[in-house]
Amino acid sequence: MAKKSESFEFVRLVESERRVGPTLASVSRHWNPAEERFLFISPHDDDVAIGGALMIQAALADNVPVDVAVVTDGAQGYCSLEEKDTISDIRRRETFAAYKLLGVPKENIHWVGYPDCQLSRYVGRRPATSSDPVQSHGYTGLQHTFVELLRRLHPNQVFLPTVADLHPDHRMVHSEMLISCFHASGTIWPELGPPLKAVPYIHELAVYCNFPSTPKLRVEAPDAAMRRKLKAIAAFKSQKQIDKLVEILERGGPWEYLRPVDFALYNPSVYRDQFDEPPRMRTIFR
Repeated sequence: MAKKSESFEFVRLVESERRVGPTLASVSRHWNPAEERFLFISPHDDDVAIGGALMIQAALADNVPVDVAVVTDGAQGYCSLEEKDTISDIRRRETFAAYKLLGVPKENIHWVGYPDCQLSRYVGRRPATSSDPVQSHGYTGLQHTFVELLRRLHPNQVFLPTVADLHPDHRMVHSEMLISCFHASGTIWPELGPPLKAVPYIHELAVYCNFPSTPKLRVEAPDAAMRRKLKAIAAFKSQKQIDKLVEILERGGPWEYLRPVDFALYNPSVYRDQFDEPPRMRTIFR
């Protein structure tokens, strides 16, 4: 399972190049030490531990500040009737224990608290009512919360589970975070803080399903980092199937893969040339 080396190794695929290096900076096209800050968005408590625990440790080893935000309260994750009314509190405690094992400071672990499996009620942004569990400045909604979080933390890179995951919560968090990154870099909703300097770079993590297209970054970790990842995931012991997941990840080896999310904003020139007359195309007038 483990690397013989005591250091991380990164492989990034860039067009026809295969860039290999011992640090994230060595394989990055846009690394800025003064501005690097990573935000990991976890729809449920264990998601980014499963898909990104090695990346979290690698970033911390490079002295990059790391924040982890858990979006839902885990209330639907009970595996026994005895825990039905207390599972949210249990999972909150497990969350802080798990990410502290990876080296994330307690103050950088953010428990957001939206109702588990009910995110469809909180898509977008709307005036809050007294019954909404997450609200600020008189508003609630994933876009409201994400923009406020982004403007408070000012990450330049964001990591979250792939849009191809089966769980609806994962897909909703993905789409709401992407549009929130644009909102956060603009001037709307000024009460939520000053805009970001630029839209963050966004990366997908594999949690339950394959990526929709080939990932471009591989992280290979030393044995100690892989062991910490497995120990952190095992900390979510209220999830009775977690031991089997740890076994699967251990057999899979000390690798994580990440897929960049590239935004193709509309530009008419992309299509203009396709409608000009190519040298070998005969034009027929009707």
